[in-house]
Amino acid sequence: MTDLLFQSFDAATRPEDGPPRLAALRARMAEAGLDAFIIPHADRFQGEYVAARDERLAFLTGFSGSAGLAVVTADEAGVFVDGRYRVQVRNEVDTGHFTPVNWPETQPADWLAERAGRRAVLGFDPWLHTEAEIDALRKRLDGAGVKLRAVENPLDAIWEERPEAPHGEVRLHAEHIAGRTAAEKRGQIAAILRDENQGAAVITLCDSLAWLLNIRGDDLLRNPLVQGYAIIDDDGGVQVFAAPEKFGAEVRGALGAEVRIAPLEAFEDALKGLAGTVRVDPKTAPQAVFDLLSGAEIARADDPIIMEKAVKNVAEIAGMRAAHLRDGAAMVRLLAWLSAQPPASLTEIDVVRKLEALRREAGAYNISFDTISGSGPNGAIVHYRVSEASNRAIGADDILLLDSGGQYADGTTDITRTIAMGTPEAEAQAAFTRVLEGMIALSRLRFPKGLSGRDIDAVARAPLWTEGRDYDHGTGHGVGAALCVHEGPARISRASEVPLRAGMILSNEPGYYRRGAFGIRIENLVVVSKAEAEPGREMLGFETLTFVPIDRRMILPELLPGAARDWLDQYHAETEARLAPMLDGPADKEARAWLTAACAPL
Repeated sequence: MTDLLFQSFDAATRPEDGPPRLAALRARMAEAGLDAFIIPHADRFQGEYVAARDERLAFLTGFSGSAGLAVVTADEAGVFVDGRYRVQVRNEVDTGHFTPVNWPETQPADWLAERAGRRAVLGFDPWLHTEAEIDALRKRLDGAGVKLRAVENPLDAIWEERPEAPHGEVRLHAEHIAGRTAAEKRGQIAAILRDENQGAAVITLCDSLAWLLNIRGDDLLRNPLVQGYAIIDDDGGVQVFAAPEKFGAEVRGALGAEVRIAPLEAFEDALKGLAGTVRVDPKTAPQAVFDLLSGAEIARADDPIIMEKAVKNVAEIAGMRAAHLRDGAAMVRLLAWLSAQPPASLTEIDVVRKLEALRREAGAYNISFDTISGSGPNGAIVHYRVSEASNRAIGADDILLLDSGGQYADGTTDITRTIAMGTPEAEAQAAFTRVLEGMIALSRLRFPKGLSGRDIDAVARAPLWTEGRDYDHGTGHGVGAALCVHEGPARISRASEVPLRAGMILSNEPGYYRRGAFGIRIENLVVVSKAEAEPGREMLGFETLTFVPIDRRMILPELLPGAARDWLDQYHAETEARLAPMLDGPADKEARAWLTAACAPL
């Protein structure tokens, strides 16, 4: 397994690189007869996180976030980002050449329609957009007279010294952690296809492939994925399209004869050769897949794996619980160490390095994303990534926002704690207390079966709303079991219509950000569980998976309702009971003492 634990602190991009690349792209667009071109963050597998070779948006604009897109015309280049990145984007792009645009408030199609003349041509790479995305663009732009054209990516033509494709080795994911064998999973998906009278399904998401075959890989820095596609037949046979050299003898032997491996380059011909009814997900599969299925009848439906993967089984939940306890012990060691350091003696990078070393000792083989270690004003950058250039000395009275996670063999973690380095100001304490109140309210919530994330998102925001405050990101995202830290389809967000089901694992992470001053976020992972209800009703609730103390110095107790205070005291008592036995090393005396003090009743 490749050692990828410690993140790089090099600056991801340079704003000054953008303008000459933009000029080169425009020249290529003119040669191809394009009036505009759209550059998403996605790769050909439609993943949120992409390999260095596929960081086209960052290469062109300098923006290094994990979500966004750019639309380039002859006169303007809009960079569309959501609320998580509106501070970050202005720090990373040359705003003399690129225009940050608030998304989704402004849709790319509307922005382009206002700028493009009738009969203008918008080029797009059909491997980098789903059919649903292209259909939505075409519907809006047809009325404005703008035509869409699938083209070879002109950005790739100007990208000199482009990184090579990743070639991480494939490894097996243990069956006792997965809870089901790969053969059982293949049979389960095949049964879904037979029930729907579908002869095959095209699988384009890398985490679906990993779940289906109980494999993991190292093709992406923080997500244990193998880059590849698959076609599964209604008899459970699977053809995988990925670099064959990634699959060693042990993996091939475990997969068996019903799983055939072909080069990635063979995927297009395989699609052309499919006949009968073939299931493809228009929300996740690239437009190019639909264009290549010329001989098949396409059944447009959800990826049949997505929901099966999202609803964790007993073994997966047990693995996640165990991983969170080990990770919680590492966090306690970090927080105890942090509290013992002299004031103003650390930088943001110092904290990251220490935490990653402690996670390695706890058994993590990787981090689940680059650690967000933002002190003072850097904490207000929602997805701040510290670099040597931005690294800030942590002030004696700063507030530190620390959002991090680990990849363990049996689970994936994601936790945020906001820490007072000294004496916090009352304004920050008040904001923290309201964020905490919202996090607790969601943790305690019971709700009828059938509700989705959009139905409960307001529960976490309500305490902030009462004071005219809010945050510009979702309240929670799905999390994979020893897989991707961000996983669909469910989330806790105003935009989510997917009903929540028992077994789904989500984050619970309200926040508040004062630009130029501080950032606050408190995040635990929770698993959706059945809750008690009167006869005839089905209710759900949340079981908390994350156990790490919440900084009591940041709380104004008089602002916290009694039920929330009781929940916090119970949570801290349970945290100490669960983690104290794990702090049994010769150097853990100080950590155990710190834990006891941190978990004292409010």
